[in-house]
Amino acid sequence: MSSLKELQELIHEKYGIEESALDPHASMREKGVDSLALVEFLFAIEDHFHIDMPDADSNVDTLAELAVVVDKILASKTPA
Repeated sequence: MSSLKELQELIHEKYGIEESALDPHASMREKGVDSLALVEFLFAIEDHFHIDMPDADSNVDTLAELAVVVDKILASKTPA
């Protein structure tokens, strides 16, 4: 199950960006999410999903890319 919908809801809650206005494959910076806000959003993602985002994934710029990273981390935490 993809975390994309939850990420869209989270970015709407945190920044007021409507889910329909943010293309999952477009740069979040184009919608006014600057570098500092993106770092804050990564912390919000960690809190929301109870995960740790690797530093290597901190340069992700789209919700679709974030969803892939979050899904991968969540899948690795799920017992087989």
